[in-house]
Amino acid sequence: MSYPATYRYTKEHEWIDNEGGTATIGITDHAQELLGDIVFVDLPKIGTAVKQKESFGSVESVKAVSDVYAPASGEVAEINEALTTAPETINTDANTTWLIKVKLTDVVELDTLLDAEAYEKYVSQETGH
Repeated sequence: MSYPATYRYTKEHEWIDNEGGTATIGITDHAQELLGDIVFVDLPKIGTAVKQKESFGSVESVKAVSDVYAPASGEVAEINEALTTAPETINTDANTTWLIKVKLTDVVELDTLLDAEAYEKYVSQETGH
Protein backbone atom coordinates (compact mmCIF):
# COMPACT_ATOMS: atom_id res chain seq x y z
CA MET A 1 0.00 0.00 0.00
CA SER A 2 1.30 3.45 -0.76
CA TYR A 3 0.60 6.37 1.54
CA PRO A 4 0.33 9.98 0.30
CA ALA A 5 3.74 11.64 0.62
CA THR A 6 2.28 15.01 1.67
CA TYR A 7 0.61 13.53 4.76
CA ARG A 8 2.13 12.96 8.19
CA TYR A 9 1.31 9.81 10.17
CA THR A 10 1.03 8.57 13.76
CA LYS A 11 2.02 5.19 15.15
CA GLU A 12 -1.68 4.85 16.12
CA HIS A 13 -2.47 4.87 12.36
CA GLU A 14 -3.95 8.33 11.80
CA TRP A 15 -2.97 10.63 8.96
CA ILE A 16 -2.96 14.43 8.87
CA ASP A 17 -2.72 16.78 5.91
CA ASN A 18 -1.97 20.41 6.79
CA GLU A 19 -3.05 23.13 4.39
CA GLY A 20 -2.35 26.63 5.65
CA GLY A 21 -2.95 25.88 9.32
CA THR A 22 -6.15 23.89 8.82
CA ALA A 23 -5.45 20.18 8.89
CA THR A 24 -7.52 17.29 7.62
CA ILE A 25 -7.37 14.10 9.73
CA GLY A 26 -8.32 10.51 8.93
CA ILE A 27 -7.28 6.94 9.62
CA THR A 28 -4.81 5.10 7.43
CA ASP A 29 -5.52 2.33 5.00
CA HIS A 30 -3.65 -0.02 7.33
CA ALA A 31 -5.98 0.96 10.20
CA GLN A 32 -9.12 0.27 8.17
CA GLU A 33 -7.69 -3.11 7.12
CA LEU A 34 -7.12 -4.03 10.77
CA LEU A 35 -10.62 -2.90 11.73
CA GLY A 36 -12.53 -4.62 8.94
CA ASP A 37 -16.02 -3.45 7.97
CA ILE A 38 -16.62 -0.04 9.58
CA VAL A 39 -20.19 0.41 10.79
CA PHE A 40 -20.11 3.57 12.92
CA VAL A 41 -17.97 6.68 13.45
CA ASP A 42 -18.19 8.85 16.59
CA LEU A 43 -16.85 12.36 15.95
CA PRO A 44 -16.55 15.46 18.16
CA LYS A 45 -18.67 18.57 17.76
CA ILE A 46 -17.41 21.59 15.83
CA GLY A 47 -15.55 23.90 18.21
CA THR A 48 -14.20 21.06 20.36
CA ALA A 49 -10.55 21.41 21.36
CA VAL A 50 -8.41 18.39 20.50
CA LYS A 51 -4.97 17.73 21.94
CA GLN A 52 -2.12 15.87 20.26
CA LYS A 53 -2.06 12.16 21.19
CA GLU A 54 -5.48 12.33 22.89
CA SER A 55 -8.62 10.58 21.67
CA PHE A 56 -11.16 12.74 19.84
CA GLY A 57 -13.59 10.03 18.72
CA SER A 58 -13.89 6.42 17.71
CA VAL A 59 -14.38 4.14 14.75
CA GLU A 60 -16.51 1.04 15.24
CA SER A 61 -16.26 -2.03 13.06
CA VAL A 62 -17.89 -5.42 13.20
CA LYS A 63 -14.74 -6.56 15.06
CA ALA A 64 -14.02 -3.77 17.55
CA VAL A 65 -14.29 -0.15 18.62
CA SER A 66 -11.06 1.83 18.28
CA ASP A 67 -10.27 5.29 19.58
CA VAL A 68 -8.96 7.83 17.10
CA TYR A 69 -6.16 10.06 18.36
CA ALA A 70 -5.36 13.62 17.30
CA PRO A 71 -2.06 13.84 15.40
CA ALA A 72 -1.88 17.53 16.39
CA SER A 73 -3.65 19.98 18.69
CA GLY A 74 -6.29 22.44 17.59
CA GLU A 75 -9.98 23.21 17.35
CA VAL A 76 -12.43 21.15 15.31
CA ALA A 77 -13.50 23.33 12.37
CA GLU A 78 -15.48 20.73 10.42
CA ILE A 79 -16.62 17.12 10.69
CA ASN A 80 -17.31 14.75 7.82
CA GLU A 81 -21.11 14.53 8.13
CA ALA A 82 -21.28 11.97 5.29
CA LEU A 83 -19.76 9.37 7.62
CA THR A 84 -22.87 9.40 9.85
CA THR A 85 -24.80 7.63 7.10
CA ALA A 86 -21.95 5.97 5.18
CA PRO A 87 -19.09 5.09 7.58
CA GLU A 88 -18.04 2.26 5.25
CA THR A 89 -16.62 4.93 2.91
CA ILE A 90 -13.47 4.69 5.03
CA ASN A 91 -13.06 1.05 3.95
CA THR A 92 -13.27 2.07 0.30
CA ASP A 93 -10.68 4.86 0.39
CA ALA A 94 -9.10 5.55 3.78
CA ASN A 95 -6.42 7.81 2.29
CA THR A 96 -8.94 10.43 1.17
CA THR A 97 -11.89 9.86 3.53
CA TRP A 98 -11.38 12.40 6.28
CA LEU A 99 -12.93 12.43 9.74
CA ILE A 100 -12.38 15.99 10.96
CA LYS A 101 -10.70 19.25 9.98
CA VAL A 102 -8.84 21.10 12.70
CA LYS A 103 -7.51 24.66 13.00
CA LEU A 104 -4.05 23.90 14.31
CA THR A 105 -2.79 25.67 17.42
CA ASP A 106 0.83 24.48 17.13
CA VAL A 107 2.02 23.57 13.63
CA VAL A 108 5.41 22.52 15.07
CA GLU A 109 3.72 19.38 16.48
CA LEU A 110 3.61 18.04 12.90
CA ASP A 111 7.40 17.72 13.01
CA THR A 112 7.05 14.93 15.59
CA LEU A 113 5.04 12.74 13.18
CA LEU A 114 6.19 10.13 10.68
CA ASP A 115 6.52 10.90 6.98
CA ALA A 116 5.07 8.43 4.47
CA GLU A 117 8.30 6.45 4.09
CA ALA A 118 8.83 6.13 7.86
CA TYR A 119 5.17 5.15 8.37
CA GLU A 120 5.37 2.49 5.68
CA LYS A 121 8.51 1.08 7.34
CA TYR A 122 6.74 1.16 10.74
CA VAL A 123 3.73 -0.76 9.36
CA SER A 124 5.95 -3.38 7.73
CA GLN A 125 7.83 -3.89 11.01
CA GLU A 126 4.54 -4.14 12.89
CA THR A 127 3.05 -6.66 10.47
CA GLY A 128 6.25 -8.52 9.59
CA HIS A 129 5.74 -7.85 5.85
